[in-house]
Amino acid sequence: MPTTADKPLTRAQVKRLTTKRLFPNLYKIPFILALFAAFNWLAWTTEMTAVRWLSYLAIGYLWMSLVTFMHDGGHDTLFESRWANWAFGIICMMPLMATFVAFKEDHLDHHRHNRSPKDPDAFTMGKRGVLDFVAFYAYAVLGIVLSFIHFNFIYPVMRFGPKEWAIHIAETVFKIACYWALIAWAIQHGVLAKTLELWLVPVYIFTLFNSVRFIAEHYGTPWDQGQLAGTRTIVSNPFNRYFWNNINWHIGHHVYPAVPWYNLAELHRLMEPAIAARGAIVDPIYTGVFAKALAGGPETEERLAASLAARRAAADRSASLPA
Repeated sequence: MPTTADKPLTRAQVKRLTTKRLFPNLYKIPFILALFAAFNWLAWTTEMTAVRWLSYLAIGYLWMSLVTFMHDGGHDTLFESRWANWAFGIICMMPLMATFVAFKEDHLDHHRHNRSPKDPDAFTMGKRGVLDFVAFYAYAVLGIVLSFIHFNFIYPVMRFGPKEWAIHIAETVFKIACYWALIAWAIQHGVLAKTLELWLVPVYIFTLFNSVRFIAEHYGTPWDQGQLAGTRTIVSNPFNRYFWNNINWHIGHHVYPAVPWYNLAELHRLMEPAIAARGAIVDPIYTGVFAKALAGGPETEERLAASLAARRAAADRSASLPA
């Protein structure tokens, strides 16, 4: 069960790390947007197939940057202004064909109920029945379809109150109007297929990257053991850490979700003793965890217990070796 040691930082440390700073966003968000625009321009103008598809790959990867910024907006940690967080989130979610209010409420529910049957993200873990087993593998390759259904229909029907429904409908109407304007422009200029390709191919590529991240963050961690034990941190590499805005330091994010992206690395360093004491899981790379998840399949009580026991035994053997 969770303990008081799961939140090891002092009040002074928490206050310092949760204080928002302007400069990190001021330089990085425009830089990411400039790269995003450049690769979109390249994909639109090039006549070389290889260059166009490499541009699609780059755009899909850069979507991870924008979505992890948007994720901070969902926690109201991206900007000081709540309205700025909402505006960024609504615009960012528009090409992804989902509403920001649905993402935000779903994600906050995930934090409230992390690694429990009430966790809306638990469908990827396969513990709650046959449909979860299907969804586990489907999400890896069809994340865009499942996310569209989940955020637009399933989650709102299950969890929304009148206020959330009003925002959801307003966002949806706004998005549909923008989609129709874009499609009408593309038809008028005879570039509908080209426009849809530039929009949808990178979004699909993004969902492949996002599936790897999403499944790796919690797969194989204990159920009903709180935020620290029920989350995995991925050390990853400097490239991913930079472009994915430190979301890899995921244990710290779950324990202290008010800490903005630019302080997550320091938060992890401060939490390392508590992470080690709790036996929380830190792995080196996303693809290693993702490959094991696909090979092992959805979790069951027995398989999860065996996996955690094997990990603890390996840690004990390592600790017993002479320095």
